[in-house]
Amino acid sequence: MEDSELKLRTARSVKWNAIDRLSSQALYGLTGVVLANLLTPDDFGLVGALLIFQAFASLLVDSGFSYALIQRRSPTRLDYSSVLWFNMLISLAVYIALFASAPVIADIFHDDRLIPLSRVMFLTFMLNASSIVQVNRLTKQMNVRPIAVANVLSLTAAGVTGVVLALQGFGAWALVWQSIVNTGMKSAILWVSTGWTPLMRMSWASLRGFFAVGGSMMFSSTLNTVFQYIYSFFIGNRLGMAPLGYYTQSDKWSKMGVMSLQQTLTSSFLPALSDVQNDHGRFRRLCSKMNRMTAYLTFPLMAGLILAAAPIFHTLFQDKWDASIALFQLLLVRGIFTIHTAIYNHYILALGRSRLIMAMETARDGLALAALLATLPFVAMTAPGDPVYGIRVMLWGQAGAAAASWLVTLITSARACGMSIRGYITDLLPYLALTAAISPLLVYLGTLPVHAAAQLSMQAVAGLGLYFLANAALRSRIQADVVAFVRGKL
Repeated sequence: MEDSELKLRTARSVKWNAIDRLSSQALYGLTGVVLANLLTPDDFGLVGALLIFQAFASLLVDSGFSYALIQRRSPTRLDYSSVLWFNMLISLAVYIALFASAPVIADIFHDDRLIPLSRVMFLTFMLNASSIVQVNRLTKQMNVRPIAVANVLSLTAAGVTGVVLALQGFGAWALVWQSIVNTGMKSAILWVSTGWTPLMRMSWASLRGFFAVGGSMMFSSTLNTVFQYIYSFFIGNRLGMAPLGYYTQSDKWSKMGVMSLQQTLTSSFLPALSDVQNDHGRFRRLCSKMNRMTAYLTFPLMAGLILAAAPIFHTLFQDKWDASIALFQLLLVRGIFTIHTAIYNHYILALGRSRLIMAMETARDGLALAALLATLPFVAMTAPGDPVYGIRVMLWGQAGAAAASWLVTLITSARACGMSIRGYITDLLPYLALTAAISPLLVYLGTLPVHAAAQLSMQAVAGLGLYFLANAALRSRIQADVVAFVRGKL
């Protein structure tokens, strides 16, 4: 594929991924605000406990094959069909096992309400299993538009369902049925709109070809999921549903920024990198440009959310979720390192070096485990007026572990890609410096004695405006590309 064609396809993919994430997060956010004002921390804690088990079930269903399909240059219809039927068989087996284990889950968190909730909630990963291959095919083709449409329609229907049930007093059930409607409708739309149908057979030979990459990526993803949800496990087990609800809310809102940005970048970059994996010069140039694009977007957006955390929460929830603010900020600090680490790992994955990724993920999770063990004795601690003191200590440890993991992955990725460590750092510094220069103004605006919404508006206008003007004055090529993406010229 020529440079110009690859650039055009990547630009369109990034644009539609951005549209997808922005519109989806806007809908998700609007619904989340309404539900957060209607439901209690206890309700969110109940569903947060179930999300732990659902995340692991989803990993078993996918088995890492999604990564392997994207990494393969030209997967066949039989490849896609085999992965689909394998996912469906595993999803059924896992659901049966979890259905039977519902009383055990309730015992872990000392709450029998989890038994009926879990048996319905776990249907979502079965519904999601039916759409994994459809999403994968479209992503591989850099055809993100159908995914964006399906996400918007399904989130709209799910949001309406959740709000109506919450208004009628269904509590945690409103969140459960919101998830069911979302995954079920998304899958149905993708199957109807894409026109793709699988072969009515599954090839074990085809599946075996994916195990080298898929197996390693599944191991990596499993470790990642362990350290995403192990905190919820200990919080719920040791503190109860309400503190878990505070953590769940902060985690959810922080992920809206972190994961949407990370997924927008990685889902667009990996197919482009895979196309040039055998051209080392083009590969290195593309990696450097992706480093700068990631830094250009990540530093101002994450810093802005951290500094405007209190006005955001007070505008949306008044003081109902104040205990979540500090947790939200710490999760965003960790998220800055997480996004860059994920980008570097995708460079390695594009080269097909999944074993190296597994080693990096193992190192990362080893650091996270060390931090968790060091801070775990503090989790159950509280302080006067601070019900989440112990949780904050735990998250400070995780932010430090994420920073160390970022450094290890940066060094490893630079060597694997034949690039210099200094080059990686140089790609980041201009955007980090601009963000640091603008931040004191945002801190000052956040102290003005005005309504929270006014504080937030001033911070957003001043921060984004100054950042854009500074990049324009410095003739940032990355900003010029971003503007071209938005205007439809790339």
